[in-house]
Amino acid sequence: MIRNEHMKVAGQREIARNIYELVLEGELADEIKEPGKFVHVRAGETLDPLLRRPISIADYGNGRITLIYRAEGYGTRVISEKGLHGQADVLGPLGNGFPVEAAAPGTKALLVGGGIGVPPLYGLSRRLKEAGVEPVHVLGFQSEDVVFYEEEFIRLGETHIATVDGSRGAKGFVTDVMASLGHEFSVYYSCGPLPMLKAVAEGMAGTEGYLSFEERMGCGIGACFACVCRTDSNDRGYVKVCSDGPVFKAGVVTL
Repeated sequence: MIRNEHMKVAGQREIARNIYELVLEGELADEIKEPGKFVHVRAGETLDPLLRRPISIADYGNGRITLIYRAEGYGTRVISEKGLHGQADVLGPLGNGFPVEAAAPGTKALLVGGGIGVPPLYGLSRRLKEAGVEPVHVLGFQSEDVVFYEEEFIRLGETHIATVDGSRGAKGFVTDVMASLGHEFSVYYSCGPLPMLKAVAEGMAGTEGYLSFEERMGCGIGACFACVCRTDSNDRGYVKVCSDGPVFKAGVVTL
């Protein structure tokens, strides 16, 4: 059930350059049943900025949700200033998440994230691990100063880091690392910018996969049509990332 709640700020810290981890407490956390969903956060207490900011849920449980976001615009900078014991006006949980059940127990699942597309994969990896699936992570960033949650992912399974400039892990893109892996995967999950999703889907052709899309959103509930994407289906035509997604089975949304 979607709730609008003023959640308590239980913690906020900068975990990489301009990357923040925000922990919120409230009843909304108990409504989250699958990883990969997102919430719409009101930045300030006035109408400036007017629109809420969509932020993916990195983890959830025990009455808390963890959000990881990049503070690069006015709205997210305002959110980054929320202090301990303050409140955040949150609408959610929104969208459709990753199907954990798509990975059979005893198999390996590939999780590929790029930049701020990495956070929802953490909660997914935790649930896969609990379900008896072995997660393998390939995480891409621009440079070492924006790498985050490396140790957290390592604790869950095999983890590979790629940076464009080579300052951390392998030099290059996530697809360069994927090409060097010698594993067989029953399914793959990916979240990140569109060019990365396209490259990952092409590299994993023939394997069942699920892609989480990043699009600008207005309402977050499917009313404003700001986040529509074309599909490869003549029947559907277009889908809304906020309400039909953000997670789609690979092959549904045109890349």
